[in-house]
Amino acid sequence: MKIEILGPGCPRCQSLEANAKQAAKELGIDAEVVKVTDMGKIVAYGVMSTPGIVVDGEVKGSGKLFTVEEIKQMLQG
Repeated sequence: MKIEILGPGCPRCQSLEANAKQAAKELGIDAEVVKVTDMGKIVAYGVMSTPGIVVDGEVKGSGKLFTVEEIKQMLQG
């Protein structure tokens, strides 16, 4: 599973990355968590407000800092 964190590297983006890693760990999922800071790539996903989260190429949410529990639901859905 590939999880992409979209954003310029702001504190909220860093927190989202940490939450994504924690969610995958709690679910026992072997996930590759990648930070995407290139605004062209972020816009290509259709994300206009960061941070955003993409799971296996599908945008799951953007514009807020998602909790570990919210991310776990994204990963299971």
